[in-house]
Amino acid sequence: MTDHHHRAGARLAPGRLSPGDVLRVGAAGLRARPTRVILSALGIAIGIATMIAVIGISSSSREQLLRQLDRLGTNLLTVAPGQTMFGEEARLPTGALAMVQRIRPVRTAAATGGVEATVRRNNHIPESVTGGIAVQAASTTLLATLEGSVAKGAWLNDATARQPAVVLGAQAAERLGLARTGVQVWMGGRWFTVIGILGPMPLAPEIERSALVGFPAAGELLGFDGYPTTIYERSSDEAVESVRQVLPRTVNPENPEEVTVSRPSDALAAKAAAAGAFTNLLLGLGAVALLVGGVGVANTMVISVLERRKEIGLRRSLGATRGQVRVQFLAESLLLSTLGGVAGAVLGALATTGYALSRDWPPVVPPWALGGAVGATLLIGTLAGLYPAMRAARLSPTVALATT
Repeated sequence: MTDHHHRAGARLAPGRLSPGDVLRVGAAGLRARPTRVILSALGIAIGIATMIAVIGISSSSREQLLRQLDRLGTNLLTVAPGQTMFGEEARLPTGALAMVQRIRPVRTAAATGGVEATVRRNNHIPESVTGGIAVQAASTTLLATLEGSVAKGAWLNDATARQPAVVLGAQAAERLGLARTGVQVWMGGRWFTVIGILGPMPLAPEIERSALVGFPAAGELLGFDGYPTTIYERSSDEAVESVRQVLPRTVNPENPEEVTVSRPSDALAAKAAAAGAFTNLLLGLGAVALLVGGVGVANTMVISVLERRKEIGLRRSLGATRGQVRVQFLAESLLLSTLGGVAGAVLGALATTGYALSRDWPPVVPPWALGGAVGATLLIGTLAGLYPAMRAARLSPTVALATT
């Protein structure tokens, strides 16, 4: 008698669902409603794609800035006049460049000086139309110190620095409408011949907007007073901070407080930090889109439970436990969210790659962003499917089967 009861109890024991069975049952529920599934997964995909793209584009931009910093170096310092104790604009001594060059760790140094003149295509253009182009005297060591390049023509040398010759920054040439050398421009009441056009200089954007002449020519032909307005210097990386500390007293021993020293590469680093702050705002928008997608998945699953009450009742009457019904609907929710998450990750990676390549940036999609997308997808799927799964498990088999 005992053996008979034992065998009966064994026959009544509910069957176990393997992970493969759970996936097949969950996938079958989704295949029955393809349109609704696609629309629900789209909400998750948009949220994930937004977050991946925002992180990827920001990371690509930051990587580009870091590569630019590595290429340009962080060992460039600029010296400029500050203010006197009376609030007036100070001046750098005329011999400041020579004093900077005598600092032992300094590898190379150069100077520029503002000139009271304008540059125009011809003498018929009004003097007030400057195009935002500054005229500056430049030492012959400027190009080497800034590690710049000449796009066309040549840079100033000891001979041309004494002649009415001018080298244009990249933006200055563009604003003047010049794409070649050998032409003449009107400066300070006389013609100067354009002997060179420079390439971009990210660490010295003021040079890009300038027309540069030699110090001797600026003094003889344009009335330059000889006072430098900016000194650029490069030293070894390990000596940058020590040089930075001695520059003010070296340049102006009598009034070192009237000297301002800065590092142009700090501006690029600050730009990268600002890009990171903007990324946080966009990530918030992506999170909102993901939340909306999660609500859409939950809504789909609730409707699915209501529409499939007879199916649930039949499964329960055939021996499925509450836990198995719960797992079935939770699996459907997770599969639905995963579908959207994978699609969103692919779309986000493609958007990042396309945008980065269009800007000549290295495309970067951090692995942690993809891992975070997977984690967010699973979390959204679990939360969205939890209530519908519990609701389905609570349905009584007799009530479910009696539903019309």
